[in-house]
Amino acid sequence: MLVALDIDGTILSHDDVLSDGVVEAVAAVRAAGHHVMLSSGRSLIAVLPVAERLGLAEGYMVCSNGSVTARFDDASPTGYVVDEVITFNPEGALRLLRDELPDALFAVEDVGVGFRMNDLFPHGELDGVHRVVDFEELWSGEVTRVVVRSPGSTSEEFSELARSLGLSDVTYAVGWSAWMDIAPLGVTKASALERVRGLLGVAPGATVAVGDGSNDIDMLRWAGRGVAMGHADPEVKEAADEVTGSIDEAGAVAVLRSLV
Repeated sequence: MLVALDIDGTILSHDDVLSDGVVEAVAAVRAAGHHVMLSSGRSLIAVLPVAERLGLAEGYMVCSNGSVTARFDDASPTGYVVDEVITFNPEGALRLLRDELPDALFAVEDVGVGFRMNDLFPHGELDGVHRVVDFEELWSGEVTRVVVRSPGSTSEEFSELARSLGLSDVTYAVGWSAWMDIAPLGVTKASALERVRGLLGVAPGATVAVGDGSNDIDMLRWAGRGVAMGHADPEVKEAADEVTGSIDEAGAVAVLRSLV
């Protein structure tokens, strides 16, 4: 089976706690012969430390909501190779959003390095090297991902804004706070996982995904068994085949143990 796990709010608490139960359950599922991989909105450099904490050192990682897929490789000096990168021109989306959110923070991802941004984000929200640049430099080339952060807004306001703007040439997902990830059109965790599934030769029905956010909805629908965390919003739960316990109830552990 192919088992895809979201990170934040699914296996990792929002205060960065990865329980021994999760680590042990992942090891047991891998020992049973299944493929376990991380599938996250995080950038590659932010996924790698979690993979190390889990003891993952083979297979694939889906990062940046599907725009970046990497594969562990012992022969590489970094321990991984970037398997696929999908980019887009962010200028149109950035111009629209700046007009509506002039005080927001904007960042674009430099894969394997960090982010270029119009101003510094709150400490700990983005990994890697942070470089503050003029706003126009954010679209100096194609990118894998745009991050929009509006600390003074609510996630509900952000969701309504995204809908009203009708961003038709990108894929976007609004996070649990006033945070928006923008990816190339049609690119989601699900699209990247489908490609990996084919590479691994896993049957479509032999797929499991666990997640808690709006960026997990397509992944949960894609999986043969999509499982939403107990604390997820209603629309996330509706996209899943079943609902497990919350992060505080070790819901992901229960799902993993059911596969052994």
